[in-house]
Amino acid sequence: MGTTTTLEREIKLRFDSVEQARAAIEAAGGTPLLGRRLQEDALLDDEDESLRRRGCLLRIRSENGKSRITFKGPIQPSAMKLRDEFETVVGDGALLLRIFEELGFHVWFRYEKYREEYSREDVIVAIDETPVGVFVEIEGSEQGIITMAAGLGRGPDEYVLDSYRGLFLKHRDELGLTGSDMTFPE
Repeated sequence: MGTTTTLEREIKLRFDSVEQARAAIEAAGGTPLLGRRLQEDALLDDEDESLRRRGCLLRIRSENGKSRITFKGPIQPSAMKLRDEFETVVGDGALLLRIFEELGFHVWFRYEKYREEYSREDVIVAIDETPVGVFVEIEGSEQGIITMAAGLGRGPDEYVLDSYRGLFLKHRDELGLTGSDMTFPE
């Protein structure tokens, strides 16, 4: 029932605008897959930060009234971001969050993005509008990612391997801002 276990391989590419990203993806043969929607993500950890210390991630994602829970293992050595990923649909994300809180977990980072997705051969290509910029995320096989990135006019020197939290912290620090979450203004 909606459970996925995979080896996640991905890169991000920075774009100046959603329109520029969409035009590049369509010109490279991307086919619309899922329309634009808000994704609200909450990252969880225990008081000892045992998941972060292991390089792991536990996330509850809500979008369009549906929720998923995802566990990501440590990042593995690679030219791309590579890690185990286990994900499944959950009936009630808010209740699941409450259960985790009762088990000693807490939300340590929240982030939002508007995402739309395309497919091309063996990759999924997402346009992510975030509070810190527009990114195209390409996920799939190594060769598929390289081919799609090249189709977008980009090479390995432009691959962004950082997480959205890492990008948020850099953006926040560069601009001298405060705040602990990457969310859109109310």
